[in-house]
Amino acid sequence: MSRSIPLEDHRRQETKYTTCYMCACGCGIKVTLQDGKVRFIQGNRAHPVNHGVLCAKGAAGIMKQYSPARLRKPLKRKPGSERGSGAFVEIEWSEALELLTARLAKIRSTDPTRLAFFTGRDQMQALSHLWAQQFGTPNWSTHDGLCSVNMAVAGLYTIGYSFWESGAPDWDHAKYFVLWGVAEDHSSNPLKIGLDKLKRRGAKFVSINPVRTGYSAIADEWIPIRPGTDGLLALALVHVLLKRGWIDWEFLIKYTNAAWLVVQTPGMPGDGLFARDAQGNPLIWDPEARRFADGNLPGIAPALHATVELADGRRAKTVLGLATERYLDERYAPATVAGECGVPKETIERIALEMAHVAFNEPVELPIRWTDMHGRTHAKVVGRPVAMHAMRGISAHSNGFQTCRALHVLQMLLGALDGPGNFRARAPYPRRIPMRTLPENDPEVIFAPDTPLGRTLYGYPTRPEELVIDAGGKPLRIDRAYSWESPLACHGLMHMVITNAVNRDPYGIDTLLLFMANMAWNSTMNTSEVREMLVRKDGTGDYAIPFIVVVDAFHSETVGFADLVLPDTTYLERHDAISLLDRPISEPDVAADAIRQPVVDADRDVRPWQEVLVELAYRLKFPAFTAADGSRKFRDYRDFIVNYEKAPGVGFLAGWRGRDGDKALRGEPNPRQWERYVENQCHFAYRWPENMRYYRYANKDYLEFAEKHALFGHPAVQVVLQMYSEPLQKFRLAGQGLYEGPQPGSLTDCERLAKYFDPLPFWYAPLEGARARSTLAAARGRSIADEYPLHAITQRPMMMYQSWDAQNAWLRQILAENFLYMNRGTAHELGLADLDWVWVESHHGRIRCRLKTMEGVEAHTVWTWNAVGKQAGAWGLSPAAPEATASFLLNHLISELLPADAADARRLTNSDPVTGQAAWFDLRVKVTRCAPHEIGISPVFEPLRPLPGDRGFRPRVWRYHA
Repeated sequence: MSRSIPLEDHRRQETKYTTCYMCACGCGIKVTLQDGKVRFIQGNRAHPVNHGVLCAKGAAGIMKQYSPARLRKPLKRKPGSERGSGAFVEIEWSEALELLTARLAKIRSTDPTRLAFFTGRDQMQALSHLWAQQFGTPNWSTHDGLCSVNMAVAGLYTIGYSFWESGAPDWDHAKYFVLWGVAEDHSSNPLKIGLDKLKRRGAKFVSINPVRTGYSAIADEWIPIRPGTDGLLALALVHVLLKRGWIDWEFLIKYTNAAWLVVQTPGMPGDGLFARDAQGNPLIWDPEARRFADGNLPGIAPALHATVELADGRRAKTVLGLATERYLDERYAPATVAGECGVPKETIERIALEMAHVAFNEPVELPIRWTDMHGRTHAKVVGRPVAMHAMRGISAHSNGFQTCRALHVLQMLLGALDGPGNFRARAPYPRRIPMRTLPENDPEVIFAPDTPLGRTLYGYPTRPEELVIDAGGKPLRIDRAYSWESPLACHGLMHMVITNAVNRDPYGIDTLLLFMANMAWNSTMNTSEVREMLVRKDGTGDYAIPFIVVVDAFHSETVGFADLVLPDTTYLERHDAISLLDRPISEPDVAADAIRQPVVDADRDVRPWQEVLVELAYRLKFPAFTAADGSRKFRDYRDFIVNYEKAPGVGFLAGWRGRDGDKALRGEPNPRQWERYVENQCHFAYRWPENMRYYRYANKDYLEFAEKHALFGHPAVQVVLQMYSEPLQKFRLAGQGLYEGPQPGSLTDCERLAKYFDPLPFWYAPLEGARARSTLAAARGRSIADEYPLHAITQRPMMMYQSWDAQNAWLRQILAENFLYMNRGTAHELGLADLDWVWVESHHGRIRCRLKTMEGVEAHTVWTWNAVGKQAGAWGLSPAAPEATASFLLNHLISELLPADAADARRLTNSDPVTGQAAWFDLRVKVTRCAPHEIGISPVFEPLRPLPGDRGFRPRVWRYHA
């Protein structure tokens, strides 16, 4: 007897388009609804980012929408209860907003620096930035200092774009692809689409990573490198190319500063700066004419290797001459570096020669006419088809800035930048180097009561005068960003805010406002002590941080430490703008942005944080949000996005501008702009004409178009790629006491600037491992690396993103427990086996967890999945969930401060000394077997209390429309 299978009743279903928020890619999604609820989620085939491809995270967005962890109503710490106890009472939005407005108004009218506003992985940073600037606090920043800011800054100071969200490999033409330190979840769908193209075309894919999972598992060649030595490997490759003469000499002359002359007057002011003519133009030496010339002129024939005497008697060398002296030194020879980075010298030689062979013997030529910035028309574009991509495996180290610059030097020598087959820029990049984002003459007063900031919060300093310090050199920001300790901390040091605020270093604050930042758990170094700091009281019995506001959509571990909780919506319940002013979703051939629209109604008393920011801005009478008569300029967030103009005709959304919606990228506000986006499936794409697609650092049509449409804030001039960085040298001169301007007063700062602000990339060992654990250890010549022989790192799994998705019922079926993974041979040497309980100890602390062994990990490295471990009761999980009972965080082993130095009582941040990037992956550990009675994860914290209104819905088995 046959049995009919019930089919879906499509008459009850409708489809809406929006943008995914299960990671940072910004993929387009098509959401099918039934009876007002999400039925399923698919990729949008018309979207420029994912072309219909959707990963496990995106499809599982349903389970985020219906998660028991969703916050339901504003909460206030229960009167009489202790912070951190998790005791709350529900309040109305009116009370929450009045309470917060009154507190913020008092701070703004007295000392705006006493507000610290730090945001996690949000996608509306341009609005948050504007809000903080209008409030008048310098203490705003994003999660980027936790993530990959040194990679972004290195790229922007070197090639005008970066591996980090402003560039992408040319998947259609690359013949050789090198992936450096990219975890398996990064750029998930675009990378999978691109790798599929590479494999189908037979291109070679080389992965350089200590761990072989995810993308590395399908690489043609996996190179298991020791963590923190990628820069050493890159410069060894440079050594081989220089030694063999496999260099794109023409590219270096036309597009880089390799031929510019550098003054050589050691110990004197001006040493290491570019030799310039009376107009300030950089000089080159023309050996044929035997004269100096302006290095920016077309048709010059400069010497790439020369030592000359300038007209004033000073000596000068070319940039490439200095680079060649450095990189041909035996320090960077393959035989020298092989033992340090764990890559055989034969492999280093072969990889360098393979790249050179593809670059110079297999170029890609396309019949595309284009015009360079000197007005010369070319009949074709020629590309060196060696592409690279890199991410946190490079950046999460204290040497990441110089490592990333080393990769860009490697690309320059191969001529493999923004051409067919190599690493290409994405709008609104590339940008001029160095970028003049700060005014020539900064205002003396950066912040004052009831006044917007006198300068931008984000900037790219080019000289010591642009630091955010007072006349005595003291940092003016709570995180010490833009100070002598971290001069190019362009996205702040979020990992230092709580520590500095509690220690009142450089001062105390009144209110800490956190949005989507789980600083009591996986987003913080030194988790146990930071949790204690959040509840620490001073000598008067008051909290060291008087007031903490947490804004989140979910019951994270940090919610329990709040005095006020403001519940956000999910991404399927709100409007968003994914803007070219913010975190663009452009691809190399397309300038793109997108929106989110609500596809379901919120079933809780929650509000989008964007709407709350606009409301607070009006209540606090910010000039940008308030009309001259005191009325509000913007009705709500949607109205703000449509009508706010950063510059005439430039707003948050680039599509359908102009009163009639007939202008792209720049034009007057269009009152129907949101509707036009919705009609176009929630995205906008401007496809570049062929003549603007390549060599954009020198492409006249592109640079003039970009200036006209305000894609960047500078004139249409060639972006000269900076093999040698003069801004770095200015900071180094300040450290050497040779700068004719501000200089640091601390010997420690002087030494750091002199060493790490080298204008040519170099490699140095990660800072934490080089330190001594104690004075006694220092006396014996032992470093932390000697005592703790293993590197310890984390990876984000492909099916999860940060801590957001470890609550997700569908994704938890794939991964709900983590282990410490170790190389099988290493485990055997240590007498360890699968499922042993082990102690993992660093100089800072120790944890207990279970071990698993595998072949695909570098012999000196252990690793685990990031953010799987949870505090019991958080994220809507059962207190008995494996995330709380069997999983762990490496964070307990990491310190946000470097070990104390006997020579300097000041504790320095555990960060890249150039950018302040948190050095998560510098961690060194030792692993030992537990005693037989030592079983179970450690440390363990008390379960979080259920929140008011929590219905206790914790099913053991989830079935959705089954």
